[in-house]
Amino acid sequence: MLHLFTGLEFHTGLMLVLALIFVLVYEAINGFHDTANAVATVIYTRALRSQLAVGMSGIFNFLGVLLGGLSVAYAIVHLLPVDLLLNVSSTHGLAMMFSMLLAAIIWNLGTWYFGLPASSSHTLIGAIIGIGLTNALVTDSSVLDALNIPKLIEIFLSLIISPIVGLVLAGVLVFALRRYWSSTPKRRRIHLTPAEREKKDGKRKPPFWTRTALILSAAGVSFAHGANDGQKGIGLIMLVLIGVAPGGFVVNMNSTGYDIARTRDAVVNLQQFYTQHQGALPEVVNIEPPMIPAPDVNALPSTPAAFHCDSSRALIAITRAISLLDNLQSYDKITPFERSHVRRLLMCIADTADRTAKLPQITGEDKRFLNTLRKDLLATVEYAPLWIIVAVALALSLGTMIGWRRVATTIGEKIGKKGMTYAQGLSAQMTAAVSIGAASYTGMPVSTTHVLSSAVAGTMLVDGGGVQSKTVQNILLAWVLTLPVAIVLSGGLYWLALKLI
Repeated sequence: MLHLFTGLEFHTGLMLVLALIFVLVYEAINGFHDTANAVATVIYTRALRSQLAVGMSGIFNFLGVLLGGLSVAYAIVHLLPVDLLLNVSSTHGLAMMFSMLLAAIIWNLGTWYFGLPASSSHTLIGAIIGIGLTNALVTDSSVLDALNIPKLIEIFLSLIISPIVGLVLAGVLVFALRRYWSSTPKRRRIHLTPAEREKKDGKRKPPFWTRTALILSAAGVSFAHGANDGQKGIGLIMLVLIGVAPGGFVVNMNSTGYDIARTRDAVVNLQQFYTQHQGALPEVVNIEPPMIPAPDVNALPSTPAAFHCDSSRALIAITRAISLLDNLQSYDKITPFERSHVRRLLMCIADTADRTAKLPQITGEDKRFLNTLRKDLLATVEYAPLWIIVAVALALSLGTMIGWRRVATTIGEKIGKKGMTYAQGLSAQMTAAVSIGAASYTGMPVSTTHVLSSAVAGTMLVDGGGVQSKTVQNILLAWVLTLPVAIVLSGGLYWLALKLI
């Protein structure tokens, strides 16, 4: 593994190590900031002692990162426009990463200190937006091109809709339990708070099956949190490594000949698709013979230059990619610069395919075909080594062991006007586990904090006598301020770093 870092100057290597430490610190803070979301309900319903709940949460966060995949990781990375991702130098890449992470760490620690369940996802996304906007201003490029706007809209919708879904589903679930699970005194115990049950029969712990369901749903929330939020750390580390040590990380150096052949076949199939649909796709790819000069596919520049992803030149990019991948059995067989060029070409081709799939004239069958090709195109580009996944999993799970109490108190005691019943805790946790888990495996970054706190609020509105307005106002204030504060913080830090370079 260490040979992948050869060729780096000492100070660049040192800064790279510091950047990786920053990412792991961010993940650890994310762990103890968001662990409260998974353990608050199980602790306040007396299903588990706090030490056991936190330990269980750490284990399932670890497993969630290991098994969660990479779709969310690269959804976060691709918030930045393709051109910016392809043309980041080592120095600017480090400045970008340090600014982004420092802004996220500052805001996360501040909201944690005041016990506010603010969103680490919102913070990170705001920091990325700040980087993109600042880069546009300092390079005199269009602000509209500063970010991947379609991806940004997609992520914004998931962040806005997911808390609403959490509130509604948890409210419906607790209503259903009240309506259809209260026919006998034994069943009605699920609607008691621990204090109420202690007065009634001298026991504070939930009934056996209710307790089991609470523990399992808490484990589910932790697993889903690891699968979603852990991927963000993986994406950040890959962004650092690709920008600073491109020779070893721009493509997956462990790709087999079969993996590379599958990627090449996807490029060829896409070339054939454009040729067959040339009359229907003038706005995507310019394929009239007079408009395309015959490129010298072997003439690559000797030094990196700004690479612009222009969909009107998609066939030229495709021709170059086929030439570089033809009969290639291992990425070790080509130079580091050629690997970087392969990455640029494949990302540009995949970006064009993604935009093509969204055109109104594209049929459903062709859309599925293009999406399949896009996955194959990026199979050796969007990856993460096992050591990175394990490092992020350890940082996130260890972070769950500390600092959880402040936010847990807010969720368990300060959202509702009354104590939390077993049914409310179960409804909130099941809703959060299912919705966050579904988002993780569809590549949508969502806020664990907002989904669970909204779910708790939903149960309290339906079944708990209302919510404490002051707490809800503070949570909403943190929700509203997180994006603009993170944008300003990261943008300001990045601008300052560029001035000092």
